[in-house]
Amino acid sequence: MSKISIRFFDDREVRAIWDDEASKWYFSVLDIVGVLNGQSDYEKNRNYWKYLKAKLKKEGNELGSVTTQMKLTAPDGRKRLSNVLDYNGIIALAKVFPSTRANRFIEWFTYSDETIDGKSKQKAYALFESSFIDNIEIGTVKGLQQIHAYLFGGLYDFAGQIRTLNISKGGFTFAPAMFLAESLKNIEAMPNDSFDAILDKYVEMNVAHPFREGNGRATRIWLDMMLKTHLKRCVDWSRINKNDYLQAMTSSVSDSALIKKLVRNALTDQIDDREMFMKGIDYSYYYEEPDDTIQTPGGEA
Repeated sequence: MSKISIRFFDDREVRAIWDDEASKWYFSVLDIVGVLNGQSDYEKNRNYWKYLKAKLKKEGNELGSVTTQMKLTAPDGRKRLSNVLDYNGIIALAKVFPSTRANRFIEWFTYSDETIDGKSKQKAYALFESSFIDNIEIGTVKGLQQIHAYLFGGLYDFAGQIRTLNISKGGFTFAPAMFLAESLKNIEAMPNDSFDAILDKYVEMNVAHPFREGNGRATRIWLDMMLKTHLKRCVDWSRINKNDYLQAMTSSVSDSALIKKLVRNALTDQIDDREMFMKGIDYSYYYEEPDDTIQTPGGEA
């Protein structure tokens, strides 16, 4: 199965698919057209791409004729053949695009993935196909440490290690380090045999925030593994809006009703679906991208 990735520009999706034969990523042309035009309407983007292809062809530009077609998941959940371009094609498209967003898009698109987040995300993708995933303890502190160590091993010297420092975010102080061991012991003892119990455990682990960095990304995988094991469900994170999620996690400190509603409405039985897992990783890391408009204990610390 081809690898699927979802990138985000100005909170808009750019779908990508890996071609094993060519050993490179291809990107959805309509998604690029949409982000450059600031347009989310599928038909308008499709019509604009038709117009632009004709214009480029008339000008002698071969860009419109070098697109290929690959199957991508459409907004309605169905896989359809879509026009795609490789990395160089997308750069060429952006350069001829009559939009003030084009330069900023090119800067974003060419940004190196050689960052801690970029490298960690690649590790997260690999987790699905790793035999290591079968050895992770479900719903335990050790299991969460195993996930964190896998995601951030070699990137942080504290990967998988419970913090010994106090941390806070947006005016919210997470569990004090001196009481953290007792807090984690109590959280581990919480049941995880029902949806409400699992979400309560997830919320409490978020409040504890056992690591110096990388809590959200590791804990969402931890949550999905509990749901998968005990309820044969996992979360389709693409159905949970970033701002809604962060606000729900903020309010969950005193009332978990909102985060439970969001997660319940996003549950799926596609627990062994590789694309669902990859898409979940994309959204999970997207949630942690800085947003100055929201201060939340649901994000990283």
